[in-house]
Amino acid sequence: MTDYSDRDAVIVGAVRTPVGKGKPSGALHGVLPADLLAHSLRTLVDRTGVDPADVDDVIAGAVTQVGDQAANIARSALLGAGFPETVPGTTVDRQCGSGQQAVSFAAQGVQAGAYDIVIAAGVESMSRVPMGSSVLPGSNPFGTGLAARYPEGLVAQGISAELIAAKWGLTRTELDEFSAASHQKAARAAKDGLFDAEIAPIAGLAVDEIVRPDTTVATLSGLRPAFHSDAIAARFPQIGWHITPGNSSPLSDGSAALMITSGAAARRLGLRPLARIHTTVAVGSDPLYMLTGVIPATEKVLSRAGLRLSDIDLFEVNEAFAPVVLAWAHATGADLSKTNVNGGAIAIGHPLGASGARIMTTLVNALYQRGGRYGLQTMCEGGGMANATIIERLG
Repeated sequence: MTDYSDRDAVIVGAVRTPVGKGKPSGALHGVLPADLLAHSLRTLVDRTGVDPADVDDVIAGAVTQVGDQAANIARSALLGAGFPETVPGTTVDRQCGSGQQAVSFAAQGVQAGAYDIVIAAGVESMSRVPMGSSVLPGSNPFGTGLAARYPEGLVAQGISAELIAAKWGLTRTELDEFSAASHQKAARAAKDGLFDAEIAPIAGLAVDEIVRPDTTVATLSGLRPAFHSDAIAARFPQIGWHITPGNSSPLSDGSAALMITSGAAARRLGLRPLARIHTTVAVGSDPLYMLTGVIPATEKVLSRAGLRLSDIDLFEVNEAFAPVVLAWAHATGADLSKTNVNGGAIAIGHPLGASGARIMTTLVNALYQRGGRYGLQTMCEGGGMANATIIERLG
């Protein structure tokens, strides 16, 4: 067993809801986001046996903080989960990496001595709070300075994915093969019970709703490009228009939560640490090719950790779009057979603010299932950023 110190930040519990379709027809549409997050929080303290009164803080990621997800949803959810009024909560937004950033902030707080027990979480109900709805008509959240710096204008993430596919010479067939494999891996993992330990059923849903076991390259090949426009084609003639709904992550609903404690607190409470958070980093990257931040983030976290790529047993790279993971693998030399081994966001879904915590929950369990030591997780983020985290399995 790998030892850990009193000041190490260790994960002692991790749960998630099933991921639902982010549409009004989805199984979780009827659940308010605060209640969706409260379910993960309540399940987490129930499974760990920790008294919620001992939790120093709840840090939750949420991207579209408006409407049903407004007003510091972390605090609303923890109160809704029955936590004492003395427990504070805060909500963070690092775009798609918000849940992973919550984990980083929680770990850093433990390592600094500010927390003994903290929960890192995330939530997004894309069926109830549509992506982009926080940008009001006529508003300008970007400012004049950014517009002056990028006079030709930035682009939507789907176009960034197209640019990445073109830059790395990725074909439509390669993207669809990767995407079909994501569904097949996720379906196999569910069938084999590999998600059972992490999922907390809710609203009658006990499995991820979006996974399609019968997905094939042939079925995906019939889908039309999702982001084509004549104006963009004129500006970027190199684009091959390969990005479709089938090789992109779908709109999704879900939440996840991890309990992170100091090594000393885990020993005092008799908790069994699952993993220690070894190293965390965040990087900025080109906001035009905004999804490539996973490449420098991987390089930075390995350097800071004093590890090599070959030391990593499992990788989780968020499948916002298929070219993100394939370009990352080309650039870093990482082994795709060790990447997203139980499927990724293209199949399972990508509830924006929750995904970082969802993926970390899956990574912790996958390390145990496969007997691995080190896991590396990285996520691309809107605006050209990425988080990367290395965890080390304990026990």
